[in-house]
Amino acid sequence: MKEFEISCPLTREPRLKEIEAKAGGLQWIAVKRSIDARKEPVWRYRYEAYAPGEYQPYELPEYQDVSTAEPVIVVGAGPAGMFAALKLLMLGLKPVILERGKDVHARKFDMAKLSQTGLVNPESNYCYGEGGAGAFSDGKLYTRSSKRGDIREVLQQLVNFGASKDILIDAHPHIGSDKLPVVVENIRKCIVAHGGEYHFESKVVSIEGEPGAFRIGTADGKVYSGKAVILATGHSARDIYEMLAARGGTLEAKGFAMGVRVEHPQEKINWAQYHGTWKPGVPAAEYSFVEQQDGRGVFSFCMCPGGILVPSSTEPGTVVLNGMSNSARSGKFANAGVVVQIEPEDVPGDSAFRLMDFQHSVEKKMYDFCAANGAENPMAAPAQRMEDFCLGKISKKMPETTYHPGVISAPLHELLPPMIADRLRKVFPRVKIRNYYNNAALLLGVESRTSSPVRIPRDPETLEYVSMQGVYPCGEGAGYSGGIVSSAIDGIRCAEAAANGR
Repeated sequence: MKEFEISCPLTREPRLKEIEAKAGGLQWIAVKRSIDARKEPVWRYRYEAYAPGEYQPYELPEYQDVSTAEPVIVVGAGPAGMFAALKLLMLGLKPVILERGKDVHARKFDMAKLSQTGLVNPESNYCYGEGGAGAFSDGKLYTRSSKRGDIREVLQQLVNFGASKDILIDAHPHIGSDKLPVVVENIRKCIVAHGGEYHFESKVVSIEGEPGAFRIGTADGKVYSGKAVILATGHSARDIYEMLAARGGTLEAKGFAMGVRVEHPQEKINWAQYHGTWKPGVPAAEYSFVEQQDGRGVFSFCMCPGGILVPSSTEPGTVVLNGMSNSARSGKFANAGVVVQIEPEDVPGDSAFRLMDFQHSVEKKMYDFCAANGAENPMAAPAQRMEDFCLGKISKKMPETTYHPGVISAPLHELLPPMIADRLRKVFPRVKIRNYYNNAALLLGVESRTSSPVRIPRDPETLEYVSMQGVYPCGEGAGYSGGIVSSAIDGIRCAEAAANGR
């Protein structure tokens, strides 16, 4: 096997004759595509070339019919839960998925109400429901590390269920919020067709029993039985932590990040990243940065080119923001979270819930400010222009924004906790992206659901919850992943552990 690279303009694919010439008569396979914008922006393709019979394509294990197999309860239908269920099919066990929210299409109506009227459905929103929080946040698949598992199993299945084959080679793959619902629905159809079960609007309220004989109670009074339980509840399921603590379970405070959502006109990001050479047909530009300030990381998070901002509250009386973009990334604005790392020692106390309580208090503060200042929509967000924020000035006029519930001019430099506001004010002026720091950029509060502020500790070998054998905490909600791919990999690992367990 040999490797070679080919560059070509962003407006076209590599020429076939050039690839064949470089391959030297060998079978060639594209393995990576990225944008190089250091000079004239170009696509860079990396290929591997194999002698006849040398290349072995990746093959997924087959899904088995598990209609009469032993059940395993999977709590949550986000990435960790879905891929745990798919792995159980491969291993010959029956996944029984309990999801507190609605199916991926029905939840859209509740999300629309949330944006239009500010009405929060605590069980069906941008965080809860089939597909999890990632189903409506661009479908970023940026994790490329294979330290915890083989990402090919995740990416190839996503392609089989409807995602573009581009995700197999793109350096920064994404699916798009417009295409993810179909992928998620196809995963469900596959699981059900092979004998698995889905139960929506089935909020778990109790876990009893022991390995081989668990009983899982839901809010509607039903009880489900299984040999093991995979907890894949997502980063916002606070009631699950409370349920575990109430039965004497061990929990740990875990670091997370909090800050603001930053919105720029996309053309400004395109101009900066492509050095003024962007033109129609060229992908919308992305950005990322990491800085250290006063002993803590300050970094961009979940960047959405050509995207929109959406309300992500899971309970009334709070304001939380997130970003999303469709597969074309063709919107007028770019947005990203810019957040500050917060560690357990930054919040006084010894409760496992102290960072979660801190998170909630800031979300409530954002809501209370807007409510006290005449917000028509309860999900209106406090906002401030970037330079004004850094200079400690109130913004007299708000620029255009994609945030549908609207914004209220606010002193975010005072509303945010000092440990966050002070670091952001120092970092924004020195971000190494041309014209990033200006008053065309709008900051909106608050970006707080970056990851779980609580960890459900598990045995590093068996992956079982340290306080309950046969229960496997996984994904973002348990504190062991961050994003779609890493959550899916963790779900796969927990499914394997559950299959091999007691």
